[in-house]
Amino acid sequence: MSNSQRDQPLNLLRPGLHVAIIMDGSGRWAVARGLPRVEGHRAGRAAVRRTVAAAPQCGIRVLTLFTFSTDNWGRPPSEVAELMRVFERFFRVDAPALAGDGVNVSVVGRRDRLPDSLLDAIEKVEGESPAKECMQVRFAIDYSGREAILDAARQFRQTPDASPEKFARLLAASGGEADIDLLIRTGGELRLSNCPLWEIAYAELYFTPALWPDFGPADLQAAVQDFQTRDRRFGRLPALAAS
Repeated sequence: MSNSQRDQPLNLLRPGLHVAIIMDGSGRWAVARGLPRVEGHRAGRAAVRRTVAAAPQCGIRVLTLFTFSTDNWGRPPSEVAELMRVFERFFRVDAPALAGDGVNVSVVGRRDRLPDSLLDAIEKVEGESPAKECMQVRFAIDYSGREAILDAARQFRQTPDASPEKFARLLAASGGEADIDLLIRTGGELRLSNCPLWEIAYAELYFTPALWPDFGPADLQAAVQDFQTRDRRFGRLPALAAS
């Protein structure tokens, strides 16, 4: 990237990004402070608000936040119950404010295992969100990348249109989106944790040691700035220079 490019606002460089974030480290953030793990999840709400507010200036059109994996049901029941209460509080208080600011808020993943009160809060804010032409913020709750692929594959067997495009559309019907450009994971762990495996086929990966409650606009900007320096060839060779 040239110096002139670095001087431009990020949203002018490569607009329309789909950025996904694995929000990791909230429990460790709390434990390091001698607090119950749930306090870290509560502190993570502020990080969500900061990140969503900063996203448009970073050229982000779709922001997918991995909130609760299907594997997270294996945590202690008391922690899961507290997490569900934190989620409900977010969708009753914070999410309507985002929708009021023109952000389309939606949830992807299974809904049949969520508490009725949380599901009611989710459906209410989804119904009040503006059209998808604006910025989208997608919360993946009770989501599994493997299950999404399996669900699409079951439907794919019944269609004569056996093409990658058709498969991608079936994934979208299960809560998928356009391919992810940049996947960020906070908390210092170096793994993908059952995120949308099809959609990240050519995503750029960015790992940061920042624990999720400490993540803020500067961290998001650093990740996108790093993304802008990458040479995305999608398996092809760069164009040959003219002789």
